[in-house]
Formats: sequence, C-alpha cells, structure tokens
Amino acid sequence: MSASTTSRPGRVPLTGDQRSAFLAAFLGWTMDAFDYFIVVLVYADIAKEFGVSLTRMAFLTTVTLLMRPVGALVFGLWADRVGRRIPLIVDVCFYSAVGFACAFAPNFTVLLVLRLLYGIGMGGEWGLGAALAMEKIPAQRRGFFSGLLQEGYSTGYLLAAAVYLVLHQAFGLGWRYLFAFSVLPALISLIVRSRVKESEVWEAAKERKTSTQVSAVKVFTNPTVVRRFVFLILLMTAFNWMSHGTQDVYPTFLKATDNGGAGLSADTALIIAIVYNIGAIVGGLVFGGLSERFGRRRIIVFCAVLGLPVIPIFAYSHTAGMLALGSFVMQLFVQGAWGVIPAHLTELSPDEIRGFYPGVTYQLGNCLAAFNLPIQEAVASTHGYPFALAVTIVPVLVAVAVLTALGPENRGVRFGSQESSGVLQPSSR
Repeated sequence: MSASTTSRPGRVPLTGDQRSAFLAAFLGWTMDAFDYFIVVLVYADIAKEFGVSLTRMAFLTTVTLLMRPVGALVFGLWADRVGRRIPLIVDVCFYSAVGFACAFAPNFTVLLVLRLLYGIGMGGEWGLGAALAMEKIPAQRRGFFSGLLQEGYSTGYLLAAAVYLVLHQAFGLGWRYLFAFSVLPALISLIVRSRVKESEVWEAAKERKTSTQVSAVKVFTNPTVVRRFVFLILLMTAFNWMSHGTQDVYPTFLKATDNGGAGLSADTALIIAIVYNIGAIVGGLVFGGLSERFGRRRIIVFCAVLGLPVIPIFAYSHTAGMLALGSFVMQLFVQGAWGVIPAHLTELSPDEIRGFYPGVTYQLGNCLAAFNLPIQEAVASTHGYPFALAVTIVPVLVAVAVLTALGPENRGVRFGSQESSGVLQPSSR
C-alpha cells in the first residue's frame, strides 16, 4: 500500500464537473435498480396476464443479469478506446428505449427478449458510471461518495416502490404503466451526463499507452492483473448472491400465504420494502464513509459478519414489526458492505482498462448469481420461504467475509499516476 493510502479523509469541495459526473452515475444506477425491481414487484401480475408460472416468470430477472457481462464488455472496451463520455451517453439512450418498449410487450416471449436487451444496456452502466465518477472524485473522499453512489441502487428500489404505490395501488394502473414511467429518470440521467467532461485519468492513461507502446491487451495479460480479475469475479459473485438473496424474493415472501410466507397485505409489504431500503441507504453512506478511515476490507468483513445473527429475525419472524426490523438491519449491513464496492473495485483496476475491468468483474459475478431467484422460489416451494432465505444467505455472508479478508486493497491510490497504471512489473502490483 502506498503512502497515499494512509491519508485521512478531507473535505475537498467538488467542482461542477465532478458533481455532474457523480450525479449522472448515481441517476444511472438508480435507473438500473428502478427497472429491475419494477419486475420484482409486479412479476406475479405479469405472470397472471401472460399465463405463465412464477418460476418461469422469475427468468425475466435471470436473463437481464445473464446479459449484463456482455454490455459491460462491449461498452467497457469501447470506453477504454475512445473515452468514457460517448459510450455512456449511447448506453443510456439504448437502455432507455428498450425499457420503455417493455411497456408494449404483447406476450412473455417478447418481454423476455426485451429484458435480455435491457440487460446488455444496463451491463455497461455501472462499470462506466462508477469509473468516471471515482476517477473524478478526490481520492480522500472516495469512500463516502462510493457509499452514496452504490445507494443509488436502494434509491431506485425506493422509487420503484413509490411509483408502484402511486400508479398501481392508488390509481389502479397496470404493470405496463410502470415500465413506461421508467423513461423519465433515464432522460434526466441523459441530460446530466451530456454536460460531463471527459475523464482526465483516461486521457492521461491514453498518453501513457502511446508513449510506452503498451497496449491494453498487454496490461490485461499481466499475470497479477489476470489473477486479480479472477479473484474479483469470485468476490462479486458472492456479493451479488448476498444482495439478490436478501432482496429479490423478499417482497413475495412478505405477501405469500403459502410455503411459510408472512401473509402480509400488499400495502404492508410495500411499507416494509421502503423501511429496509432506508436501512440500505443509511448503511451505504455510513460504512462507505468509514471505509476511508478503517479500510475497505475491514468494513466489508465487519458488515458481512454482523449480518449473520440478523438472519433469524429477517427470515423467521411472524409479525410485520419484527420483519421490518430484521430487514432494516439486514440491509443496513448488506448495503453497508456494498457501499465500499465502487471505490474498492475501481481502486483495484488499472487506469488503462478501468472502462471494462470493474464492470466486467462486477457483471460476471452478477451473471453467476443470476439463478438466485429461481433457486429460492424452487426451494421455497418444497421447504418454505424462511428456509429458502436462510439457506442461501448464510453461505454467501461467510463467503463475502472470507474472500474479502484474503483479497487485496488499494485504498487511496492516485488515479492517473504510475501507482494506478497497469504498465508495471507484476511484482509491483
């Protein structure tokens, strides 16, 4: 770890361009979660309209997750070649159009194809948005803004719940209106992103590659970079199982009257969803900021370990109050750990390939965790929802803690410098 990694956090003010870059990344990630959780909230309604089973309907989320690595690779390679800005703008336009088109799907097959295409678009969003934002944010404030950025995901869930409550519950509008609404936050993100300047770190990396005649391929084939790439895929698999395992099936569990479901009303379940997403936002902000002081790995391990004793309250409670408490605390720790990830992944990524490196590792992990919801639904049908939640959450919390503890950390690294470049000997990284 370099001397710069031990610097204490400071209150360096952000410039207008830095604020715009961060806001655009935050809105893009919010949009991702909004559209994803719209499906989670209404997939029972869609299944009823199209006449398909819940297990089959769950593959709407699966194909979206499976195609995200494709988007991360395509848009990431493009961004490392031409810069972050243009690929991000094209990406937003693409997934906005596809998301809006979901509102007009005539049958399950068409909707499945659209969700597949949407996954490609959203696969490019997180990696590029996080890379651009973290490259512009001052190093000593990365932890806090990492937590804030990642909680765009919980903000998207909250927005989905609020829109569902207003359009579906209050006005009785169907699921198609919810997809149509998704174009609005996407357009806002596009407007903000169009004002963002190109990444100075990417420009410096481009000049370094030109002067040293070292290609991105050679950087990636550095043995240390390859080993780290494989490790981060494993880490992100555990992280994505952790988040999807505690979120995807939970709204269904709260409303289900069979298979050990909590049997709560739709309104009560939605209120609990709002409560635990507030916990997620608090966790991301608090623990993301603390990672700047105590280190990325320590905070992640701390959150994962403390999530284990919460599982009995989270999965086996019988009253709305206890379920709200259990889910609030669970998401406080789960998303507290996640709040560290934007900074942690980008700091472990070489400048020359930061467009695709964090995004592809993240999304390949997402891909390997894509079968979480169908598996939980299948286990719930035979053993009940509480067991399905517990049996999938316990192993991944342990895996997150162990993998993180064994892995590297590069807190506070100066982007755009030799220490963050992949044009180095393996022993120096």
